[in-house]
Amino acid sequence: MLTQIPENRTIPIDLTQDEFKKLGHQLIDRISELLYGIAEHPVTSGESPEKIQELLETGRNLPEEGMDPEALLNHACQLLFNHSLFNGHPKFWGYVTSSAAPLGILGDLLASGVNANVGAYALSPMATEMERQTITWIGEFLGYPAGGGLMVSGGNMANYVGFMASIRAKTGLDIRKEGLKNYPRTLVCYCSEQTHTWVHKAADLFGLGTEQIRWIPTLPDFSMDTKSLEMKISEDIKSDFLPFLVIGTAGTVSLGVVDPLEQISEICRKNQLWFHIDGAYGGLAAAVPEFEPGIELINRADSIAVDPHKWLYAPLEAGCVLVKDPAKLSDTFSYHPVYYNFDNAEVNYVDYGFQNSRGFRALKVWLTLQQMGKKGYRQLIREDILLARAAYELLSGTEEIEVFTWHLSITTFRYVPENLPGGLDESGKLEYLNLLNKELLDAIQAGGEFFVSHAMIGEIFVLRLCIVNFRTTIKDIKALPGFIVNKGKELNSALQFEGRIGP
Repeated sequence: MLTQIPENRTIPIDLTQDEFKKLGHQLIDRISELLYGIAEHPVTSGESPEKIQELLETGRNLPEEGMDPEALLNHACQLLFNHSLFNGHPKFWGYVTSSAAPLGILGDLLASGVNANVGAYALSPMATEMERQTITWIGEFLGYPAGGGLMVSGGNMANYVGFMASIRAKTGLDIRKEGLKNYPRTLVCYCSEQTHTWVHKAADLFGLGTEQIRWIPTLPDFSMDTKSLEMKISEDIKSDFLPFLVIGTAGTVSLGVVDPLEQISEICRKNQLWFHIDGAYGGLAAAVPEFEPGIELINRADSIAVDPHKWLYAPLEAGCVLVKDPAKLSDTFSYHPVYYNFDNAEVNYVDYGFQNSRGFRALKVWLTLQQMGKKGYRQLIREDILLARAAYELLSGTEEIEVFTWHLSITTFRYVPENLPGGLDESGKLEYLNLLNKELLDAIQAGGEFFVSHAMIGEIFVLRLCIVNFRTTIKDIKALPGFIVNKGKELNSALQFEGRIGP
């Protein structure tokens, strides 16, 4: 068999050094042109899935013979630059995905070049220490005493880590062998009705079942009703359930509301429950607590999830979970099979979370934390919040627009035309306005001039803008109210002409 292996292999996947430099320089030039001219692009192409699939020649077989790398990169740029939604556009305010910091983009390239596997110290000594330093710095920025933590893909995964740690902390190590099905009492957890759907997935995937989630009602300001929380915990204890976790939210995904963290922490302390905070969106606003007094009390939590790819403007993906006691993570996730030889280091991140092989997510965050410093990041977060408040004020002062909420960098509103269809009762008006604003949302998202999303406030369908975008300026915000009114008038006329809703 050895005679069949040539002395000098042909390696079609490799490039020469000159080829690599040439293609890399060309690609950086093209990305630079995109980033620094992004405001001249539409936010999105608004094309249908069928159109996008046609562009990729869906169904085309993988070629038998290889293709030219330069042609492939040029083709990929053409496809992505002309047929994407750009969350780096100054008028992208749809979801909680930020513009990517340029230094972070370069950091991702550097991380790919080194290609460290940050699962074990032996595989990534410098990358492991840089991740540990990054986690410490994020905790410092928030005012959270992080004993340890982990970089993960995003908010869901960060919250899952905290969720699993809370189960283990409450039930003990034997549960790893015996499983929840053999545990003598049924575990239950608590969160507000506004909590992100990650909690459904966690309860399902980790064996509790979604019926063991206690959805606590909210107050008129959409924050958790802690009196209802206390009552429900008391009822569950009397019914021989085992409460183990309360989830507070620092910045709900729909409205940006911060739960009463101090009261929740006291309830957890009194009942010996794990206190986890979903701060994936708003947790980083603890650095500017003047906008949401009480958010700085995230330091009371046993664990907290934050997303650097939101308000630290890191390129996707970059989530982070912080814990006060890192032993709670190793108690939850650490196994030592014979094929690991990772026992001689203080930190092996394979022991702290779900992944074994892990990419070097921390580098892009490590770089920009130092580029910006605490002062620079506080400035950008403040400005995002102030831009959302400016939008609230400008929209409030515009006829035919009704505003609803402003929390952190999220503002909600809807278009209400002067000439509603005649003969509608209150229920009919609600139905019509919901339809009209859904049509308005679809038109905005397909048009490419702005990009917003939506939320439900009770039965009311509202438009929602969320600014985590260092490229957005007040000029962009000032352009929104007139656009909404003009587009709303157009759609209102069309709906009434079509007679889709009427008396």
